[in-house]
Amino acid sequence: MTEQVTATEKARSLIRDLKKTHGENLIFHQSGGCCDGSSPMLFVEGTLIIGDVDVKLGEIEGVPFYMNKKQYEYWKHTNLELDVVDGKGGMFSIEGPTGKRFHIRSSVRS
Repeated sequence: MTEQVTATEKARSLIRDLKKTHGENLIFHQSGGCCDGSSPMLFVEGTLIIGDVDVKLGEIEGVPFYMNKKQYEYWKHTNLELDVVDGKGGMFSIEGPTGKRFHIRSSVRS
């Protein structure tokens, strides 16, 4: 599998910190626009069902990163970089209380 998602050191560091609080079994899902907009969201495994409608784009710090297949059709020609910015995170994503939020930057593959 080709890794389609990478991460900055700031994102990797926040993931490591969140693992200390929430445990090792976490999953990312790129939100498709409902509720929290189009945001990468981090969940404790089991609190979000991943199924046949999701595509795994890679792993960051051992955390799998998924996106809905329909959304992937629009994003499949891009590389995604996970970063962290200041601000309130998504209301469902576990980084919310940290004052930081995950952010995706995309670039078209060449």
